[in-house]
Amino acid sequence: MTAVYRTERSRYHRAMLAGALLALGACRATIPAPADPQLVAQWMRTSLAFTRSERLGPPVASRVSAYAAIALYEGYASDVRSPLTSLSGQLNGFGALPAPSDGDVLDGATVAAEAVRTVLDSLLRDGTATTRRTVDSLAEAQVAARVGAGVAAAGVEQSRRHGRVIGSAILGWAATDGFFATRGRPWQPSGARADWVNTATVAQFVPQTLSGQSDLVQFGNPEVHADAENATTKGTFTNRPKAEGPTTLPVFNPTKPTEPFWGQLRPFVLATGDECAPPPPPAYSEKPGSAFYQMGREFYDTVSALNPAQRQTALFWADNPVATGTPGFHWISVLNQMVSRRALNVDTAAELYALMSIGIADAFISCWREKYRSLVVRPETWVKRVMDPRFVTVIPTPPFPEYTSGHSVQSGAAVDVIIRALGDTIPFVDSTQVDIGQPPRQFASFSAALAEVAVSRVYAGVHYFPAVNDGLAQGRCIGRKVRSLVTRRAP
Repeated sequence: MTAVYRTERSRYHRAMLAGALLALGACRATIPAPADPQLVAQWMRTSLAFTRSERLGPPVASRVSAYAAIALYEGYASDVRSPLTSLSGQLNGFGALPAPSDGDVLDGATVAAEAVRTVLDSLLRDGTATTRRTVDSLAEAQVAARVGAGVAAAGVEQSRRHGRVIGSAILGWAATDGFFATRGRPWQPSGARADWVNTATVAQFVPQTLSGQSDLVQFGNPEVHADAENATTKGTFTNRPKAEGPTTLPVFNPTKPTEPFWGQLRPFVLATGDECAPPPPPAYSEKPGSAFYQMGREFYDTVSALNPAQRQTALFWADNPVATGTPGFHWISVLNQMVSRRALNVDTAAELYALMSIGIADAFISCWREKYRSLVVRPETWVKRVMDPRFVTVIPTPPFPEYTSGHSVQSGAAVDVIIRALGDTIPFVDSTQVDIGQPPRQFASFSAALAEVAVSRVYAGVHYFPAVNDGLAQGRCIGRKVRSLVTRRAP
């Protein structure tokens, strides 16, 4: 954002604030109470629920989250009492948003609720009726809460109208990011021995999503079988039939490569998907002494000697799509917990939600660009060929190439954002996975959690060490780019 733009924006907000205060004084009206930061937290929690219930793959979920979080942020930034400035002019292709109508007195929380509802009503239009109804219900409940906090009827209508304008502008911007060009586009593996091949099966993933209370287990189908450990009453899914045919909200399917063209989408902050590109991975080899062989040997020796604590680390950070959410939403869940535990105000909560979601979205674009360029085979494939045909991973191997680690890249970006805002010296407890039976986990710092999530992917059996180490550096680079955004007004 240019200095001139910020100055004009500041003058506009000062004039609006003066006019609003005069109007309120003339009517002897009560100034509405500040918005509760839990209004932001509610959208974070609900977005995680949507990701699970709609069974979204990580890249698609990150895109939905980013545009929704930006809509929420822009709603709060429209309030003259907020220190936040618009992100328009700072994100790729994101032009100036329409100004409010003359004389409008906007309540940021009401604008935000309507803006995010407008965005999600469109991005989730191929979702279930329950999902769409939840979006509307939450928006209505938040508007009602602001009425209860003292927002006048005229302010509510003006704010809702402006929220729809903001939401529509963001949807117009989203439509140009290249997403639709990737729908239905065929991708074929090369078949070369050196290139990645998908080893994931429905049988590996389906049992993790079953609940004996909600899903029918057909034992006659070998691809859908009961699993005593995972098919428990803690399951969170019911049968959700959707219409067949092309969709903008595809269900995660482990038997098909996940979003092979995702790296071609327009990033939010990065100049290109390659701006924070990692170094090239070692050339494929099965020859003892080669760099690839040494990488595979180090992996195999580590995973073959896992202790119970290391296996638990792998399970805590698994975040498999459809089972526990996605790796990106794990960190959004952590941020959601920080809203209460660190007593964040509403502006800080909205700002961090937007910046983290932007960082995670760019992390998936950058990471997927490298994955489908280098096509590194997964450890499961290489180890079974070269060392141990009976090798078994701790969790199912994901259906996309190995290098770099998606968990590491997006975690690096997310943690870089949260450390900049909240620091890195206070211990915290992560209770993201309690609803699936994982106990809360304590960390000395965000950096300690970041290091653990990276190595967890080696323990899980799905990544070599270079993928997680280079992935962390790639993610931290993206986080630094996101942190360069101007989000606060100059004093």
